[in-house]
Amino acid sequence: MADRVALIDYGAGNLHSVHNALKAAGAADIAVTDDPALVRAADRIVLPGVGAFAACMNGLSAIPGMIDALEARVREDKVPFLGICVGMQLLATRGLEHGTHAGLGWIDGEVRMLDAAQGIKVPHMGWNDVTPSAGAPLILPGEAYFLHSYLFDAADAGHVAAVTDHGGPVTAAVARDNILGVQFHPEKSQAYGLDLLRRFLDWTMT
Repeated sequence: MADRVALIDYGAGNLHSVHNALKAAGAADIAVTDDPALVRAADRIVLPGVGAFAACMNGLSAIPGMIDALEARVREDKVPFLGICVGMQLLATRGLEHGTHAGLGWIDGEVRMLDAAQGIKVPHMGWNDVTPSAGAPLILPGEAYFLHSYLFDAADAGHVAAVTDHGGPVTAAVARDNILGVQFHPEKSQAYGLDLLRRFLDWTMT
């Protein structure tokens, strides 16, 4: 686990907790950074996110060269990538929170509000089961901590890596090639979250 991990600082993430969780999971070299040059040199990339879709996307876009660096390192060089909460949602084609806003478009789909009309609590907050899809990378069955009001509606069911039950199946994780996004918070999910981060730190592309 000697790889350099770039933890993206774009003003929208729970950086301290995620950094501590990565360190506890075994990461020895973590750069909390808004420098695209460090992102281009990283061996693994983590994009956290807390807040509204548009504000997070705007914060990421406001850093000169950051999205280009992410595209080059993640999409072209295929280094392992983990998006957490809104950091996962930004992978979508668009988000529908307070209007329609373009996302990174790495995994086709849209982020829409949970339907309170179904009699569920919004936001979805607390511990809930995670049920992985067959063949999904890194995700194991267990309980994780969720805090969100919007869900990732993937266009291709094959990109749904796990679901949780909140008035019906809700996407708990998405995956495509070297890209993994989780709706839950590994940094708040105790042993389950640390185990996931350890697997991410060991993840190799074949």
